[in-house]
Amino acid sequence: EVQLVESGGGLVQPGGSLRLSCAASGFTFETYSMSWVRQAPGEDLEWVSTIKPDTSITYYRESVKGRFTIARDNAKNTLYLQMNSLKPEDTAIYYCARALIEPWIPRGQGTQVTVSS
Repeated sequence: EVQLVESGGGLVQPGGSLRLSCAASGFTFETYSMSWVRQAPGEDLEWVSTIKPDTSITYYRESVKGRFTIARDNAKNTLYLQMNSLKPEDTAIYYCARALIEPWIPRGQGTQVTVSS
């Protein structure tokens, strides 16, 4: 059974940083591309970033380029998202997904990120 468990969310002031983690199990993690997606209140799921299995190829939505960094540790079956210079518009539930397109399944239960002063 595929399991994805996110952690690391919280409340942070604008300009602050957070590092999200996603622990994966139930599949051969190192062979799959992985994505982070987010859902703001009242909005649809929105793609944030994707990383290929070999870790050298990454993609970002335009609004997070230069601020967010996706990474993975295949030895630990863990996906990361380092988020710097956070803005209020980054407030959302963040999910990791073993998917490249909608409907972003399977994905974890999510971790809340709130950016507010």
